[in-house]
Amino acid sequence: MNHIPRLYESMLSDHLKANRQMAFVSGPRQVGKTTIARRLSTSYQNWDTKRFRNAVLAGEAAVADLTEVHLLANPPPVLAFDEIHKFPKWKSFLKGFFDLYGETAKIIVTGSARMDVFRRGGDSLMGRYFRYRMHPFSVGEIAGASLHGAEPIRPPADISDADWEALLAHGGFPEPYVRRDATFLRRWNALRKAQLLREDLRDLTRVFEVEQISILASFLENRSGAPLVYASLARDVQASENTIRNWVSVLNSLHYGFSVKPWHRNVENAIRKTPKWYLRDWSGIEDAGSRNETLVACHLLKAVEGWTDLGVGAFDLHYIRDKQKREVDFLVTRNRKPWFVVEVKTSDTHLSPALDRMQTATGAAHAFQVVMDLPFVDADCFGASKPVIVPARTFLSQLL
Repeated sequence: MNHIPRLYESMLSDHLKANRQMAFVSGPRQVGKTTIARRLSTSYQNWDTKRFRNAVLAGEAAVADLTEVHLLANPPPVLAFDEIHKFPKWKSFLKGFFDLYGETAKIIVTGSARMDVFRRGGDSLMGRYFRYRMHPFSVGEIAGASLHGAEPIRPPADISDADWEALLAHGGFPEPYVRRDATFLRRWNALRKAQLLREDLRDLTRVFEVEQISILASFLENRSGAPLVYASLARDVQASENTIRNWVSVLNSLHYGFSVKPWHRNVENAIRKTPKWYLRDWSGIEDAGSRNETLVACHLLKAVEGWTDLGVGAFDLHYIRDKQKREVDFLVTRNRKPWFVVEVKTSDTHLSPALDRMQTATGAAHAFQVVMDLPFVDADCFGASKPVIVPARTFLSQLL
């Protein structure tokens, strides 16, 4: 596969230069975590290899010998520990190893679902790591993989028509995006889904629940961008509402999808409880409206998580809907205050009245109607303070 520079190489390279803490890199299957860990490390170790597994079981000193951290080096060696979360006592091992060798080596730890789930309990590693949540390719990353200082918003930058069409049709996961082959994409999607809903699911839940959660995933596959009506899903899957809530949380932990909570502050009669749900991969969604909304949702999630991980601020993603069914698809908050609202359209260039209403109610600085079919315009979306219609290629290029 041809190498396309990744934004996360810049992130992690900067981290290794500036910080003593370990870099914890989590994200969906096949998003490129291992590729980047190999590229940046001087010693890459995977739990699935017998030599590394035996060294971990033997203790910190054995791993130090295996990775040669005792050798004088300038700059310090970079160690990558991949899939180490499969070791039941992985947190204790990393704590001990970092305390012993954190001054003589830089450490990258990569993994998927369990790397996020462990944060639910007591975090014995607090202060010893910084978190980086990795996402597939986006318009902003394709346009340029370098970071742009302390401000979150980039200058607009166009990508080629071929790259834009490939992103729409094949999604942003590196291998299908680069291959750009419909047959390969179908086979790749089927394999990834099977691995995620079988192998990964068994790591996070009881065996007898695997089949039912897989059924739930099949229902949700056709509802990207729709509200999560737990009562309806409970009837479909034949489980309790609380069980469905827990299983949706598991699917989110597996990076199969993600939930977007409603924003209600200062919005009269706003929906308060019902989240919306999105797939992490829009490439298999047949309905154009749902696919376009999901693509923008994935871009916004990547942006808010990336900006937060980089320390730019505390960002989050919401949507707004009132009881009169007036809605904007997304609201991005910055340090818990509304920053901009977004409505996604395929081709409609008639300004949605909900944008002005929700911008006024929330006090957001910007309001965008993002239109997928419009050509790129070399103008800063964030220079506008009133509701404005913007091309998706322009708006998305200004995000991470």
